[in-house]
Amino acid sequence: MTSTAQPPQVHDWLRQQGWYSGRDIGDEADALVSVRLQDASAQGYPLEAVDAAVRVIRAYGGLKLAHPRASDSAFEMDPTGGYDGDAGEIAEMASGLGKKLFPVGFESSEYGILLVDETGRWFLLHHTGGYFLGEDDQDAFARFITNADTPDVEDYFV
Repeated sequence: MTSTAQPPQVHDWLRQQGWYSGRDIGDEADALVSVRLQDASAQGYPLEAVDAAVRVIRAYGGLKLAHPRASDSAFEMDPTGGYDGDAGEIAEMASGLGKKLFPVGFESSEYGILLVDETGRWFLLHHTGGYFLGEDDQDAFARFITNADTPDVEDYFV
C-alpha cells in the first residue's frame, strides 16, 4: 500500500478518521475511478488510472481526513471532485513531471485537487498553481497534519 512505514502520529490520526489496516473499498473504488475517467474524456483530456492512485483510492476512498488543528481543512478522498477544465490542467502538470497523474481527492478548504503520480508521489493542483505534497501517502499525510512546506511542482519538472 505504501512505500514508507506509517509514522505513529499518522497512524493514530488515520484511525481517528475511520481508516483501518487492510481497508479496501473494492468495487466502490472501481466505480469512482470510472466516473473520473469518463469525466476527463468528456473534457477532451483522457486520464489513465495509475496503479499507485488506485491503491490510494482503495485504501482511503470515501474518507474525510480532517486536519487535526484546522477545522475547515480536510483531505476529501473522492477522485470525482474537480471542476470544468481540470483534466487539461492535470495533463499539463503531468507533462511537466514526465509522469502520469490521477486524482485521488481534494482539499476541502480551497478545493485543490489531490493527485498521485505513477511512482506514488502526491501533488496538489490549486488555483494558485501546483505543489508537491509528499513522496507517498504517508509522507503527504505527515506533511498535511504538521503543516509542512509544500514546494512548487515546477521543482519536480523534468
